[in-house]
Amino acid sequence: MNDIYMLADTMIQQRIGDKLKSIRLKQNITQQSLAESADVSLSTVKKMENGTIRSFGSLLRVLRILGRLDVFLPLVEEEQLSPNEYYNLVYTAQKKTRKRAAGRISNREKEVSEW
Repeated sequence: MNDIYMLADTMIQQRIGDKLKSIRLKQNITQQSLAESADVSLSTVKKMENGTIRSFGSLLRVLRILGRLDVFLPLVEEEQLSPNEYYNLVYTAQKKTRKRAAGRISNREKEVSEW
């Protein structure tokens, strides 16, 4: 496969559409039944398979019905903290903040100071 960053957006959408169609056909699902199951219109399914994906929500519903929602797994997984990151997170949470002195400086002490 070519480097995906070298492809134009329309080419990426076309490849996604081709893949959706291929998956649907391998599962022996009609466009109409996919549309009904995903709660999208038949024209939406046809447009997706032709490379016109206008709604991310519709794409998610179609992928869910086709059992391929896992392609988004790397985007929704929470990243694991390294041991150093975890230590720093806990250490900074436990640090005590500095507090102000309890007493006030009297006017007499202020007058004595040259600074």
